[in-house]
Amino acid sequence: MFDVDWMGRLTREVLRERLPALIAEACAWSVGLSDRPHAERRRGRLVDTGSTLGDRAVRGQPLTGEEDARLDLGDARPGSFRDALGAVDAGGGLVADRFDREVLEPFALATCLLAAERARTAHAGAWAELLDDVGADGSDLVEVVRAGEWETPLRTEAEHLVLAALGDVPLMEVEGEGLPLSLVRAAEALTREAVVPAAPPAEDPTASGAVFLARAAVAAAGVAEPVPPGMADRLLVALLEEGLEPEELPAVLPHLPLAAGTAAAVLALLAAGG
Repeated sequence: MFDVDWMGRLTREVLRERLPALIAEACAWSVGLSDRPHAERRRGRLVDTGSTLGDRAVRGQPLTGEEDARLDLGDARPGSFRDALGAVDAGGGLVADRFDREVLEPFALATCLLAAERARTAHAGAWAELLDDVGADGSDLVEVVRAGEWETPLRTEAEHLVLAALGDVPLMEVEGEGLPLSLVRAAEALTREAVVPAAPPAEDPTASGAVFLARAAVAAAGVAEPVPPGMADRLLVALLEEGLEPEELPAVLPHLPLAAGTAAAVLALLAAGG
């Protein structure tokens, strides 16, 4: 029987298939951390130490303050990526919390959606049983994923995989690994600013409602426009959350403000789910 536990195993399987992309995202996200000012909490007050995370990292000094240590990060090696995640940012929040929001959470949700699409396509009968189990009609894959409660444990699994791969690696090395991808994205952003977008193709009247929803999804997602290929995961999540069906996307994508290659990246994610 195709049950919720089996689906949870499928999400973990897809996550492991996407592990290289997850590690690449984590490394690219880390670029610039070393330049951030270091602060620590002393008797509840946030104090600027006068140095940067990078300065302390190269000297082997701890980046995580004793008052802000997060248990799930464990005992971090001074100057490591795990240590940097435990550091306090300028607003008093943990770097790890921002990493959760900006990398782990969207990556886990996108992975769950790919797993759900794979299950729906390859196991139609079992998928119908699964919908009965979670009490969803299947029209909104995000709703199905959250009803099945796979996203949160998968986010935790993604964190464990990242820490296993990068946790004890010096912050400066992690940044170095992420620099090429970070530079590519920066170059894409400059190119988008320099190029005047071409006029979009005429809308298919039968797809106009879907196009309206898709444009609303792009606006709500808060992504740069035209949307770069590196944000294909985030765009796909936003489109599906807005209620668009995967089969609608090929007709809708040409009408959205996308950079070259983004539509193909979105469709590749859908194909990977099959």
